[in-house]
Amino acid sequence: MAKQSTNIKIEENLKKEAQDLFAELGLDMTTAVNMFLAQAVKEQAIPFRVGAPKINRETLDALKEVKEMKNNPSFYKGYTSVDDMMEDILS
Repeated sequence: MAKQSTNIKIEENLKKEAQDLFAELGLDMTTAVNMFLAQAVKEQAIPFRVGAPKINRETLDALKEVKEMKNNPSFYKGYTSVDDMMEDILS
C-alpha cells in the first residue's frame, strides 16, 4: 500500500523524549506512530486509558484524614516550626 506523509505539531521536549524512548525500543517515530494508529483502528478506540487517574485507597484515606484534621484542628497536635516537630518526634 502506498505511504502518505502527514505533518503533526508536537512540543519540542515531548518529541525528543519520545524519540529517545522509541530508540531504546528499537523504533523510530514513524514506526511508533504507525503502531499506535494501527492499534487504534484494530480496537476502534484509543489504545490506552484516557481520563483522570484513579485514586487508590491509601490516597483516599489520606485525603479523608486531612479533611478531618481541618474540621477538627483541636484534636490534633500542631507545630510552629520544623525544629519543634522533629524534637517531638525524636523524643
